[in-house]
Amino acid sequence: MHTTGRVLRNKYHRGNDEFLVRLPTPPVALGNNTSLTVELLVACVHNDDAFKYRAYTITYLLLFPVAFLCNVGALVVFFMQSSRRNSASCVVMMNLALSDGSFALTLPLRLAYYFRDGVWDFPDWLCRLCVYGFYVNLYTSILFLTLLSMLRWLAVARPLRHITVATPTRTLLVCLGVWLFVGVASAPFLSNGVTNRAGSPRCFEPSSPSSWGRVLILNYIALVLGFLLPFLTIIFCYSRIVRHLTTSTGPNGSNLASNARRLNRRRSVHLVTMVTVTFLLCFLPYHVIRSLHLHAVCSRWGCGVTVALQRVVVVTLCLAASNSMVNPLLYYYSTRSFRDNMRDVQSSLLGSKRGSFRSGMPMSRRRDTS
Repeated sequence: MHTTGRVLRNKYHRGNDEFLVRLPTPPVALGNNTSLTVELLVACVHNDDAFKYRAYTITYLLLFPVAFLCNVGALVVFFMQSSRRNSASCVVMMNLALSDGSFALTLPLRLAYYFRDGVWDFPDWLCRLCVYGFYVNLYTSILFLTLLSMLRWLAVARPLRHITVATPTRTLLVCLGVWLFVGVASAPFLSNGVTNRAGSPRCFEPSSPSSWGRVLILNYIALVLGFLLPFLTIIFCYSRIVRHLTTSTGPNGSNLASNARRLNRRRSVHLVTMVTVTFLLCFLPYHVIRSLHLHAVCSRWGCGVTVALQRVVVVTLCLAASNSMVNPLLYYYSTRSFRDNMRDVQSSLLGSKRGSFRSGMPMSRRRDTS
């Protein structure tokens, strides 16, 4: 057994090709040499770190400025338009923008980590906070999008009930409940701090091979409560919305009422399309591939399969993180009032700049321009 271990170690040091050929040997062949099994598992999981670091660096470099500026800009638009804040949908969108903006603030730390080829030079609590922040953002985004879909279904199919039930105060309480639920459910990820591997402090990695089993259990809890149930809820809401829009003809009234119905339908279709695309591109691939990858690691499917799945996980995680950049498009294209409010804010900002410029002009110049 020890001879086999030396052969495997030597082949690993001579190159990745030899290592990939010999690793699929079942763990039973190693006997009681569990330390060798752990060594091979760690080497296989981190066999493709260069691709991962490069992909994350490029993604976060593009994502950080766009996500941060767009979500901060969205919050400014929401806060400066006091009349719009009385809308239940606006309350949800403000919480969604807050979640995405907070996640964007953690991206510089991730970039610094990947620029240094996976060396964490910051305190341990910042590592834990970055890991925790990703999952809080991911699942609050999913639940807030689900809540938006439910509000749109009520507004289209049950307008009177929407007026009485979906008040801003009740909606804010539901949003606070989402924050509390996701924050408590994601608390186990706070235990994942800095680990030492290859003589360097690492972040965003399980602390030990036994941790992979715990991550697999958490994955299934998050898959059911954080993705499948919201996704099924969205499918139900949108199927009812589409059915209502295609079957209801409405009374023959004035052109104004007809135009209002058409605008309401158009906004509903935009919201249905954008939320569905967000789920299918950002959330669905990540949850499916993440589950397969965790099974590959825990069940030792073989290094070739594990590395291939890990590359796909990297790509899908980049797509999942990009939801913080996609959500501002949801505000803009699905909500006409947001576009109007953004133009009003832009006009007021430009007006204030012109006013300050005029107030700073000499008195003679101001008399000439008046």
